[in-house]
Amino acid sequence: MVNTVEFTSRLKKILEHHGLTASQFADQIGVQRSSISHILSGRNKPSLDFVLKVTDKFPDVDIYWLLNGKGSYPKNGSSSASTLFSEPEVISKSEFQ
Repeated sequence: MVNTVEFTSRLKKILEHHGLTASQFADQIGVQRSSISHILSGRNKPSLDFVLKVTDKFPDVDIYWLLNGKGSYPKNGSSSASTLFSEPEVISKSEFQ
C-alpha cells in the first residue's frame, strides 16, 4: 500500500526538480488542479491513472520510486531534456559510399 505522506513528499520533489507549481504540473499531466491540491494535502490518495500520467509525462520518474521510494530520482540513465531534443546529426553524402 502506498504511504500517502511519503508519496506526497516524492511528488513535491518532482515539482521542485522541474521548477513547476502544482497548477502547472496538473496542466502538464492533464488532470484537474484540484486533484493535485487534494493529493498534496493528503485528502485523496493518488489513483493508478494519476500515477501513470506522471510517469508517462515525466520519463525521469521511476514508477517504483514514486509509489514506494525504492530506486532513485531522477532515474539512472535517464536523458535530460537537452539530450532528448537535441538537433539531429547531419550526415554527408560521402559517408554513405
